[in-house]
Amino acid sequence: MSRTLLVTGGNRGIGLAIVKGLAQTQEDTILLGCRNLDQGNKLANEIGSNVNAVELDLSNQEVLKKNIESIQSQYSIDVLVNNAGVLDSGNLLEVSFEGILNSTQINTLAPIQLIQAFAPKMIEKGYGRIVNISSGWGSFGEGLTGPFAYSTSKAFLNGVTKSGAQSLPANVKMNSMCPGWVRTDMGGPDATLSPEEGAETAIWLSNLPEEGPTGKFFRAKEEISW
Repeated sequence: MSRTLLVTGGNRGIGLAIVKGLAQTQEDTILLGCRNLDQGNKLANEIGSNVNAVELDLSNQEVLKKNIESIQSQYSIDVLVNNAGVLDSGNLLEVSFEGILNSTQINTLAPIQLIQAFAPKMIEKGYGRIVNISSGWGSFGEGLTGPFAYSTSKAFLNGVTKSGAQSLPANVKMNSMCPGWVRTDMGGPDATLSPEEGAETAIWLSNLPEEGPTGKFFRAKEEISW
């Protein structure tokens, strides 16, 4: 079965590695979601003929709504990878309220908007995979030890996965994952994993078989605590 897969924030870091990994299945169409469409088109052309760039601005709900409508007019999404994210530093007393709003919008509310837009068609077709790129910093089990806005928005995203999966049929699977500490603009040069290693679990979750898990949280393809 040929599929159409959308990766948000697909123009760099883990997102770009996910796009490249998914693009190896030539019969699938991979949509590289990005804000800068010129840059996205250049990357898509470099990766392969089955990769197309689409404009996605997760920072503004109304703009994102228009982006979604444009995508829906051209494609039917089978797999959604909510990868794009931002990291606002500081604890509760240090981070600005605007930073909290921005983190929540991009890390959590935009993924909800995308899920609500694309999941109904997945349900209608009887197939879907939704992958939410979260973080161990968003795990209560691991102490929510990251910067306040980032940790709480990722914990919220984990809640979306765990609660939202209960609203979906078994053939539309939604899972969260932590890529680990990855050498990206966000992770920094001292991180222990390459973007390709960080992308492995997302690619695995995108290709889950019919009997695969749903409503779970993974790191390195192993289930971890919420």
